[in-house]
Amino acid sequence: MKIAWAFTGAGHLLRESVEALEEVAGKHQVTVLLSGAGEEVLKMYGLFDRVKSVTGGYYEELVLEKDQMWSYPISGRFSLGRYDLLIVSPTTSNTIAKLVHGIADSLVTNVVAQSGKGKIKTLLVPVDLESGDLETVLPSKLELDLCQNCNTCEAAASCPTDAITPGVEINLLKCQGCSACQVACPYGAVSGGSIITIQMREIDVENSRKLRGLEGVKVLKDPSDILTHL
Repeated sequence: MKIAWAFTGAGHLLRESVEALEEVAGKHQVTVLLSGAGEEVLKMYGLFDRVKSVTGGYYEELVLEKDQMWSYPISGRFSLGRYDLLIVSPTTSNTIAKLVHGIADSLVTNVVAQSGKGKIKTLLVPVDLESGDLETVLPSKLELDLCQNCNTCEAAASCPTDAITPGVEINLLKCQGCSACQVACPYGAVSGGSIITIQMREIDVENSRKLRGLEGVKVLKDPSDILTHL
């Protein structure tokens, strides 16, 4: 099968999506599409290289939103029905809100819209699917209560992208998720993979429900559910 897999900028269900992608790419041709935020977040969580490694070749490209300009020429493949399936996982509340209101002004929303026109089935895994509290994983974080304000910050010195301002914060737009800072800090002041609880907004949950009314779209709860639909 020819499959397209799009990532948007969500940290929740991100690792699970990458793991499912790797399994799918082992059996099918997969084109990976990254929104601008999707690219940034994959790098923050140290997952970008894993995603990139499954691409290479015709219909197995890595497509970045920043390289598509404003006309998103890659979307032409979808209107022509060149793929057997489009997967968007994880799907942010922002992307979902645009989809349910018929807005196509980004790489991912364009390919979803064009998939509908090309009669390509779309599987979506929203991050805001159910009301209530949700546990999600953070990327690297500087724990200021543990920071000793050392004269020489070992964590900052180890960072290959100079993403750490000692005693202040980690610039996540520079962070590549390599975890070198976590290993280097002798006081454990840099955490990675911390779990926090957030409250789902009802407007986001309601928009996720509206996805089920879109023609050709199937809403799934978890990336692992994708494997049962292939």
